[in-house]
Amino acid sequence: MQQSDLFDLPMPAATPMPAGWRFEPGFLSAAEEAELLAAIAQLPLHEAEYKGYTARRRVANFGTAYDFAAHRLLPGPPIPEVLLGLRERVATWAGLAPDALSSALVAEYRAGTPLGWHRDVPDFEVVVGVSLGTPARMRLRRYPPVNPRKADVLNVELPPRSIYRLEGEARWGWQHSIAPTPALRHSVTFRTRSTRRSRGLGPAGAG
Repeated sequence: MQQSDLFDLPMPAATPMPAGWRFEPGFLSAAEEAELLAAIAQLPLHEAEYKGYTARRRVANFGTAYDFAAHRLLPGPPIPEVLLGLRERVATWAGLAPDALSSALVAEYRAGTPLGWHRDVPDFEVVVGVSLGTPARMRLRRYPPVNPRKADVLNVELPPRSIYRLEGEARWGWQHSIAPTPALRHSVTFRTRSTRRSRGLGPAGAG
């Protein structure tokens, strides 16, 4: 084979994103992001806990809470007014009624903080997340992975002010995680309630 022939070989096809995945950079303006981050700074964030393990990220749950020991969804404090405008915009983007996004999770990732592989608990259906503050890398792999050491992992860069949605196959047939963040990052995740329920889906984290 001549060296020139190498340039005529077809490139390997990239693994397509799963059905039900939607993503848009620049969902918020820089001014809107700054206003939202100022509001988040006033919320009662606390270290996330999962079955006795204290995570490095801090969170605040609204609308719902979750008892990991009993695998049970609980009522949470109402979604604060400072997040209602964002919820309405997210709902419009996702094609949902604002009230359908009945759960909100605010998360703070300090530098070097990861979020491990998981699917959100089965009490939730559609997951929509907004990234703030610093870029992050979301990783997705099929669930259950055939061979975790050789699983095809999709990497998606989440720039500040971007938004993503997990629904259908992307929600139920894939796990996701967040690589350790290089600097302080926040996210706001809204979720709808699910009509299905099964066990073993992992922590109620979201990117």
